[in-house]
Parts: sequence; C-alpha cells; structure tokens
Amino acid sequence: MIPFKLRWLTVISIFFAAPALAQTTDSVYVLENYTKVEQQITMRDGVKLFTSIYIPKDPSKKFPFLINRTPYTVAPYGADKFKTNLGNFPAMMQEGFIFVYQDVRGKWMSEGTFDDIRPQVANKKSKKDIDESTDTYDTIDWLVKNIKNNNGKAGIWGISYPGFYSTTSLPGAHPALKAVSPQAPVTDWFRGDDFHHNGTLFLMDAFGFMSTFGVPRPKPITPEKGPKSFQFPIADNYRFYLESGSVKNLKDKYFADSIKFWNDLFAHPNLDTFWQARDIQPHLTNVKPAVMVVGGFFDAEDAYGTFATYKSIEKQNPGANNILVMGPWFHGGWVRSTGSSFGDIEFGQATSTDYQKNFELPFFKYYLKSEGDFKPAEANIFVTGSNEWKKFDTWPPKDTKTRTLYLQPNGKLSFEKVGRTDSWDEYISDPNHPVPYQDGVQAKRTREYMIDDQRFAARRPDVKVYQTEALTEDITLAGPLMANLVVSTTGSDADYVVKLIDVYPEDAASPSPNPKNIIMGGYQMLVRGEIMRGKYRNSFERPEAIVPGTITKVNYTLPDVAHTFKKGHRIMVQIQNSWFPLADRNPQKFMDIYQAEPADFQKATHRIFHDVHNSSALTITVLNP
Repeated sequence: MIPFKLRWLTVISIFFAAPALAQTTDSVYVLENYTKVEQQITMRDGVKLFTSIYIPKDPSKKFPFLINRTPYTVAPYGADKFKTNLGNFPAMMQEGFIFVYQDVRGKWMSEGTFDDIRPQVANKKSKKDIDESTDTYDTIDWLVKNIKNNNGKAGIWGISYPGFYSTTSLPGAHPALKAVSPQAPVTDWFRGDDFHHNGTLFLMDAFGFMSTFGVPRPKPITPEKGPKSFQFPIADNYRFYLESGSVKNLKDKYFADSIKFWNDLFAHPNLDTFWQARDIQPHLTNVKPAVMVVGGFFDAEDAYGTFATYKSIEKQNPGANNILVMGPWFHGGWVRSTGSSFGDIEFGQATSTDYQKNFELPFFKYYLKSEGDFKPAEANIFVTGSNEWKKFDTWPPKDTKTRTLYLQPNGKLSFEKVGRTDSWDEYISDPNHPVPYQDGVQAKRTREYMIDDQRFAARRPDVKVYQTEALTEDITLAGPLMANLVVSTTGSDADYVVKLIDVYPEDAASPSPNPKNIIMGGYQMLVRGEIMRGKYRNSFERPEAIVPGTITKVNYTLPDVAHTFKKGHRIMVQIQNSWFPLADRNPQKFMDIYQAEPADFQKATHRIFHDVHNSSALTITVLNP
C-alpha cells in the first residue's frame, strides 16, 4: 500500500480520471514533439542536481522554461524514456514550453543531503550557504545559458511539496523568473498543513507519508531501487492506530531511529527554532515575479499553506503582482479531476476545466510568452452552496461584516447572545474510545472527509451539537472563522475540534441516479473543521497546563471558507475532543504527548459554557448581499 501523499504526488501531471487511451495518445505526442535531455546541473557548492529537460522540436520559435522541482522523482530515467505527458494538463503540454523536471537536493538521482522543508539562509556569506532558493537560481541560470532556443524567461509551478519549492523560488529570484504558481504549497508544518494543525500531530499523514518518504537514501537511486511502501497489518486505520497504544509505541515498533523526520517530531514537540526555521513566510519579501497562488477549500493536506502563502506575500509586498485562485477542490483537484463534484456534493459545472482554461494556462502564456490578455481579479473564488465563481478586489473581501454565532442551551445556535447566567453542556471524553474523523471503515486517510456527512458524529454523546433554525434567507461566508470557546475539564490538557456544517433540509433531493444510496435530506455537509491542542491556547512556543475545573478560554482561527448556506438550510456547529486517527490522541493530561504510554490516556469530564458571562461562539465573516 503506497502512502496517500506519495501515491498522489509522484505523478502530478496525470488526470486520474482520464482513460488509458488518452494517456497513450499523450505519450505519443510527447515523443513526436519533444526532445529529452538529461543533465546533472552543478550548484554553487558543487553538488549536482539531476534534471530532465523536454525541449519542443519546433526550431522556428523560442520557448520559455516551465520548471517543476520535486522530491517525488522525475522518472522515467534515461534519455530515451519519456513521460506520458508534460505539465499540469494536456493543453499546457500542447501549448509548448521547455518543460524542466528536477530531483531536489538529496532525493532520487540528485546528489547532496535532503532536508525536509529546508530552512532559508537569510545572510549568505559563501557558496556553502545554500537553500532551495539558491538551488532554483542556479538551475535557472544554467538553463538560460545552455539550452538553445529559449526566450530567456522561466516559470515555476508545483503542487504540495513541489508547491513549497515554487514558493522558495521567490526570495532572491533569478531575473529570468517571471511567473510562479505555488499550488497547495507546504508552508508551515507546525501551525497547519500536513503534519500538525495548531500543534496537534496529524497522525495518519505523518506516519503514512514518512514511513516511505522518510527512509534514508545514502546515495542516488532510481524508483525501482527505492524504499518499499509500508504494509499496514490491519486494513482499518482506526483500529491500527488505536491498537498501537500511543505514538511512542508506533515509533518504537516500526521506525526505531530509522526515520530522521520522525525523530525530529519527537525532539521538537513545541514551536521551537527547529520549526521556526522551516517557515518560509518571513522570507517572502521583495517579490518580483508574478505570482498565482492556487488551492482547494477541501484540501485535506495544505489548505492552510495556500492562504498563508498568499496573505504573507500580500502583507510583505504591497505592490506585488500576486493573485489567489480557490475552488471546491481536494488536494490537486484543479488538475486531477473535472471539479464538477467532490464526495457527495455536486457543483453543477466543471470547475477544474474552468480553472485550467481561464487561469493557469493564460497565466503562463501571458508572463512567459507575452501572449493573450490575462486580467484576473485579485481573488478568484468559487463559492460552494450557491456554486458560482466570484471575483474580489481583496481576500478576505472588504464588503463583509463580522457576525457571531452563539452556542445556546438545548443544542441551539443563534446570532443572539445568551441571557442566562448559568448554562453549560457537560459530557465525558474517553481517549480510548475517540471520535472517528469519518464514518465507516477506511484503510487509509480519505480526502472526502473534508466535505463528508457528519450525521455519524452527531449521534455520539461526546460530540456536542448546536444548530440554527431553518434560515429565512441565504447567508454567504467569505473569509476566516474564529472559534471562541469557554470550557473546563477535569484533566490538565485537552484537544478541541470545532466543525462548521451545512445542514440540508429534510426534503432535499438526493442525486439521480443514486448508486451509493445517498440521502441528502438532513445531510450534514462539513464546510470546515479544525483542531486546537489546549496547552497551546496561549502560545505554541510555551505550552501551559489547563487548571482542572477552571473556566478557560480557548480561541483559535480556522482556515478561510467561501460557502453559501441556502434558505431553508441550517447552520450547525459540532464540538468534540478527538478526531481520530486523523489527529493523534490527547491523554487529557499535561505532558509531552510523544512520550505518552497507553496508561497515560484517561477519561475527562468536559464542560462547554454558554451563558451571558461565558459565551462560547463562532465568529464568522459574512459577505454583504
């Protein structure tokens, strides 16, 4: 079984929904229209990076470079062996670019030592001071000077980890670099993205990914000689991780000290200098190339990084040419599906096709070939629920107002503040019987959980449910959410999961045909969910115990949304203390959870307060009608 992220990212240019015949046709097109060159490009410190270059055969034109730097292999290797297609989608390949694929330092056939989300070197004093920015600069410099028939311009794109390498091209960018598109870019592995959310370990992604990706590579290798995928002994992720007993047991049993990054997780449980050095955002200054940041609202891996990257560039570069495109997509769904639906939810149009036609291809044509008339909005956003593309001058939009949804007694949710002076819900959370992140049995983490029906969770006594009356008019949310919880626990630590949900009316029509027997009447569509580890409520750098039995505030921001709750629907908020095995379990006592033993996990009694003095609420950003 190949870990989820490796499986989806090693072949980022393939449409998974495309028929085999189309891929065969693409392969023939590549062979007939491109010449392949393999080159070891020497970096400033002498390390050589393996690079595959596909050059259009047309001698009558000069072409720009379109570069993808990746840790997931540029295979196939061999000058006579060609990729089945080039670029993100067929129209990009047929447009004609000099496509460049490079194994990043320390991966596959490149020399050097790999470092996960390699830190930037801010003050470079010698040729030994390298980072991903210098490797990108040196690559472009070599390409421009040595590949014939190039027009002196380069662009970079990448999804997820390659999205991170796209972002790192921006600090000190080469003068030839004119267009950069970080797509679902890895950005901050502690506060958000793949491996942590607000300091909480995202267990399945970390273990599944690093069990293969993190295996050391002492010398350059090709995929057939690379690490084999981890074979899970139980085809039920909930049981596998629960029966392991603890994160420490997982490491001891399966990794020992063989996975460097897993060791780093254990050595750096808090937001210390290790994680701070791996945050690219402070270095996104003096940005010169045009930038198009792309992501999906239902991206299970890097929704945080998309917004963080865009906002950091905006904040630190007021005059930069920097735009945002967000759609109703899973991780890479803008090129890995038609985008007409996701999970059980239909969008009524091929949103991915729209994106490819109206954004990505025009973006690179305009800035690399000086062709077309690319005039997008600052923020190009697909709003689910109403299922329409909207254009905004800023993101979040200016034409909004902040409203507060207050938790109420008896499971109610309202824009009116509670008048009672004593009101709370009390329940027991047992980490040995954690709330699953999705209904049913899964062998691996699914992508659909980001948008799935939450009725299974609402039935549990350790999930508290609050919902409005049926809406009398449409309400569109466009921007961030803020959870403002007032809680107490008999433990000294706890996780808090807040989920924003769109509840369909009971007479909502189910899809036709309906082979999966989906019942849309009363469907609880997850719009956004996020977790907060309680000990980090005041500081990620300095965790603090919760005083048992003491009323405590836990406030945190959830990733942005763009969704219309239609008239007749209800807005629901669910609150729980586990989200397993998506997130690792909290023992519910203050400690280094990486050192927790099975005996450390204990039940705790929780209260969620909703009275006039202690109002738990969700702050939302509402688009003015």
